[in-house]
Amino acid sequence: MTTLVLIPARIGSTRLTRKALANIAGKPMIVHVATRAEAADIGRVAVATDDVEIENAVRAAGFEAVMTSPDHPSGSDRIHEALRSLDPRGDVETIVNLQGDLPTIEPETVKVVVAPFEDPSCDIATIGVEITNEREKVDPNVVKVVGTPILQNRLRALYFTRATAPWGEGPLYHHVGIYAYRRSSLERFVALGASTLERREKLEQLRALEAGMRIDVEIAQTVPLGVDTEEHLQTARALLEGRT
Repeated sequence: MTTLVLIPARIGSTRLTRKALANIAGKPMIVHVATRAEAADIGRVAVATDDVEIENAVRAAGFEAVMTSPDHPSGSDRIHEALRSLDPRGDVETIVNLQGDLPTIEPETVKVVVAPFEDPSCDIATIGVEITNEREKVDPNVVKVVGTPILQNRLRALYFTRATAPWGEGPLYHHVGIYAYRRSSLERFVALGASTLERREKLEQLRALEAGMRIDVEIAQTVPLGVDTEEHLQTARALLEGRT
């Protein structure tokens, strides 16, 4: 499959302003993400942004960038516009939506997100990691995926929730917000509009499940650090500057 890795990056951020351009070990955070996406070696990499400063920083580092509307309600809408701009002929078959605030993500994690497409019935693929921290099991900021095992390291998603689920003995899985779409699935997804459970849980992926789309979850080993606060940023700097 022809794959395009798209990294949405907007200049506005509620909790950490201008975080895409935050300096980490001498480079903007968005450049670290692009570098790791390139190292995954699964296809073309581009940053979809709404800001000229981000565009310039990305291009100065030797990566591709495309300008998109500042009015998109979600990263999925942004990458859909970017896809149409970068691939108007429709050659790209698979699109990976990689968040722009994951500067320490392992390239292997980016690579395995497309593995579920071995099954032609899979519409969307994503990543899960088993939760080992008891506090995270009850933390509503840690999104859980509820699924049925279909392979040793793969689930078919039944639900995503901020609650502690499922009940009873057995593993719980942290959903990591990296997605791979078949082109037709992305186009259908953005055309649907927000769904009832999506609005209630504030989880975009529920839109796909409510519409009957199939999401498979590849189980990875580590949760990448998402940079949403100043504390997260300092942790990322410590990791990438070799201070831990």
